[in-house]
Amino acid sequence: MLDKDLRSIQEARQLARAAQEAHEAFSGFSEQAIDKILQAMVEAVVKNAERLARMTVEETGYGVVEHKTVKNLFASRDVYQAIRSIQTVGILKEDKAAKVIEAAVPVGVVLALTPTTNPTSTIIHNAMCAVKAGNAIIFSPHPNSVGCSNETVKLLHDAAVGAGAPRNLLSCVETATMEATNELMKHEAVSVIIATGGSAMVKAAYSAGKPALGVGPGNVPAFIERTADVRQAVKDIVTSKTFDNGMICASEQAIIADRPVEDAVVAELKRQGCYFLSAEETEKVARLIMTPKGGMVASMVGQTAVRIAEKAGVTVPAGTRLLIARLSGYGPGHLLSYEKLTCVLGFYVVNDWHEACLLSIELLKLGGIGHSFSIHSRDEQVIREFIRKPVFRILVNTPSAFGAIGYSTGLLPSLTLGCGTWGGSSISENLGPQHLINIKRLTYGIKPVELEPVKQGFQARPASADMAFTPDAIAGVVRQVLKEMQK
Repeated sequence: MLDKDLRSIQEARQLARAAQEAHEAFSGFSEQAIDKILQAMVEAVVKNAERLARMTVEETGYGVVEHKTVKNLFASRDVYQAIRSIQTVGILKEDKAAKVIEAAVPVGVVLALTPTTNPTSTIIHNAMCAVKAGNAIIFSPHPNSVGCSNETVKLLHDAAVGAGAPRNLLSCVETATMEATNELMKHEAVSVIIATGGSAMVKAAYSAGKPALGVGPGNVPAFIERTADVRQAVKDIVTSKTFDNGMICASEQAIIADRPVEDAVVAELKRQGCYFLSAEETEKVARLIMTPKGGMVASMVGQTAVRIAEKAGVTVPAGTRLLIARLSGYGPGHLLSYEKLTCVLGFYVVNDWHEACLLSIELLKLGGIGHSFSIHSRDEQVIREFIRKPVFRILVNTPSAFGAIGYSTGLLPSLTLGCGTWGGSSISENLGPQHLINIKRLTYGIKPVELEPVKQGFQARPASADMAFTPDAIAGVVRQVLKEMQK
């Protein structure tokens, strides 16, 4: 009997071949036929959104069923409404003046590596984008979310096939191992990799020798500037950070309060159910949820504030929504300044927006470069200053987790957020079907090419068999060439 690793490798090879055949059968489907398939996929998710959410929480132990239900609906209905008008089939554009015709070509077979934090919603989103672009897609799930991931893909697959799609257009690894993932990443049938998850996973995808679309971590600072509507700003932040117990990578990780509104911000946070940790309690929470190198302890991801406090030996009022840690620094020695995908927030006070800028950059350097930044302000001039910060999403007066994914903003609805070259990503925007097509160009000549005859000038002598290419000889040739050029 084959061991688990060998079985997973064999399974990966079979999935790759089947996906390639499905893609070939899918080639030539019209935009109307694809849209019919997408509608069927959406309907299937809508009917099962809560069931999939419940499966996810039961299997992973992370998050909130009601909130994961919202994410599943967002990844299907909202994403479909946003991408349905994006043309991904046939002639995209014809520039009659330049005589260039652009046509869409699917990339082929997509491999999607999915996280345990948002397994079902990420799968739904990436499946919608891949199919919209005319591709087959294989999912390689995190080992801790194999069950809910496979159930989601099966649901989508059966709905797609029922609407006319070829079998195996969507598939998922059942024996989830690193060996299976590695086999798929290097398999000749796979054309492109989508990596949504930790930094190690993203780096592995980029080193696989295939085009890859990776998503880096977020460490989102939220600046409450002195002109902000403090009550609304705090409400937005608390709503965002408590959604699914803080597991969206775009959720706020630290509040930066402008000193003139510090007291108002603190009072409002307390009024909205947040608990400020003492210095001793901060250390207890930090040791519980963070590793010495600034990573999160896996079992503490997506937990409630009350549960974290209980495990840390900290007494908090019943119904506490967030734990707030006052911080005086960042980086090693200040573990809660790093990304925390749970109900814990850092808290800083600055004298003005200039200090907020500098502090934000340092926090982003800890693991969120390129991702997102949040600001609450009524001063448009100050807001515009932050457009120069090293992130690709500057979110203004909105809950960061919802704004970054395009739920509360005009950004493309997506659960895969590119971080650009600053964050080690190949895209700087929200992933959509437009990133999963190639563009072929047919172009006509529009101007004649007439070259003057080449003038006879310096000509090298033919090399003789006995010519010695010594350093002195080469130096002599260089001097001769330079002399000729100076004439």
